[in-house]
Amino acid sequence: MANLTARLYKHSKTILTTKDLALIWEETNKNNLKTKIAYYVKKNVLVKIRRGIFSKDKNYDERELASSLYIPSYISFETVLRDAGVIFQHYGSIFVACQWSKHLKIDNKNFIFRKLKNEILFNTSGIIFENNYSIATTERAFLDTIYLFPKYYFDNLEGINWEKCFEIAKIYKNTRMIKELNKHYKKHVK
Repeated sequence: MANLTARLYKHSKTILTTKDLALIWEETNKNNLKTKIAYYVKKNVLVKIRRGIFSKDKNYDERELASSLYIPSYISFETVLRDAGVIFQHYGSIFVACQWSKHLKIDNKNFIFRKLKNEILFNTSGIIFENNYSIATTERAFLDTIYLFPKYYFDNLEGINWEKCFEIAKIYKNTRMIKELNKHYKKHVK
């Protein structure tokens, strides 16, 4: 059993799904896997966060958790835009693009999931994988936002790469959104 614990702690992820644990422990038998997980939760080696989602301790990466709650998903919207200085408002929630609209509260952390069509969600243009989770580039988060909220107010669009925006915008196949993108472009690029 100590070998299983060592394998667990060698892994860089702070959030582990049942599937992750099966791969780390090389366990193909579902019943054995459930037994091992239950044992390690009882011994406080694993912390159960939700059904099928665990962490090594309470110091997990909340963005990693956000993108593990529903698959596929990626961090986007206000979370990315705030980090990039495009909006100045601080939100305590983590905003995620997903197949469903949902609001979850876990360990006093808020996660807001916004629904995007599968054709958009599954397209990886403007999505990067870093720190064990998927996250939108500034341009992709900007486009996701104007796609769902055409009249959204942005504080600072100086850092936007407009060429990338127009390239990524093709995946949305939405003329209203392209018009909105053009308005922002004309207003901020003189």
